[in-house]
Amino acid sequence: MPSLSALLVPGRLRPQGHRLRISWVVTGLVYVIFIGLREQVGGDWPNYLRHFYEIAGLAFSDVIEMGDPGYMALNWLMMDWGWGVYGVNLVCAAIFVSGLIVFCLKQYKPWLGFAVAVPYLVIVVAMGYTRQSVALGFVFWALAHLEQGNFKRYLLLIAAAVLFHKTAVLMIPLGIFLYRRGWLLRLIAVALAGYGLWDTFVGMEQERLWNTYVEQQMMSEGAKIRVFMNLVPSLILLVYWKQWKRYFPNPVFWLILALGSVATVFLVGFAPTAVDRVALYFTPLQVAVFARLPLLARRQVSSHAMTAGILLGYGAVLFVWLNYASHAYAWLPYRNVLFE
Repeated sequence: MPSLSALLVPGRLRPQGHRLRISWVVTGLVYVIFIGLREQVGGDWPNYLRHFYEIAGLAFSDVIEMGDPGYMALNWLMMDWGWGVYGVNLVCAAIFVSGLIVFCLKQYKPWLGFAVAVPYLVIVVAMGYTRQSVALGFVFWALAHLEQGNFKRYLLLIAAAVLFHKTAVLMIPLGIFLYRRGWLLRLIAVALAGYGLWDTFVGMEQERLWNTYVEQQMMSEGAKIRVFMNLVPSLILLVYWKQWKRYFPNPVFWLILALGSVATVFLVGFAPTAVDRVALYFTPLQVAVFARLPLLARRQVSSHAMTAGILLGYGAVLFVWLNYASHAYAWLPYRNVLFE
């Protein structure tokens, strides 16, 4: 449905806002069920199941000290309510999908942005990295508010993301690049918020994280490919930088994100998993750039032809991943608790 809608629905420079049409509501519900009620799907399914049952009989205060407090608190609540791991996954899916939709609705071609997100962000991330997918959902929400110039909501939503995955704290400094006025106050706010979140959630574990992801050279298969997937839209943004500044708000933020994505290409060989996890927060570039490319490149290629080309490209990405990725077996065959 997203791909067909991307081909049929024309682009709009004016954001569509929060008044969702029935098609978006239905699509969101379908994807929440698709992600949240999956059964034994995803490479980390056994680990998340183990985390869920490890908290049985523990007090709430003990549970939130075991790891990312937002995620662990959600596990404790779902166990108390008797919803099981499916309740956890359903709530996580709802946060991710709603954040993605709100962000897509700010794009020139919202359905194209959503379609671009399906092969990697929906299937691989949301169904494989549950905690980080929630953090990414909050990041999508935060970016939608940032483009509206709402710095406070950006910080609050990034703070919510940190509760589910510590690495989201790296998005805090990017709030500085909002607009020129009031940059000193934003700098102070970012410094205080960043220090507070880092000290509370990351400080005690920074040595362990460094040893795990860098010194021990923990590997992440496919890290170079995923970094390359961010590199392509980053280079496109740089090529169309003049047009981007003319049409879209907060251009400097996206420029910094693009330059950061370029930098990860040179760092991924040093610490593949660490760079892979950080680069995940750069993936909104793929959604934003390709959802806006039909407008940016309209003088070179027609909007319909560009949209079709992007859809074919991401269709090829999904085909290759499902057929040749070393861990694709953990996603195949797809199973859902509704049909088991």
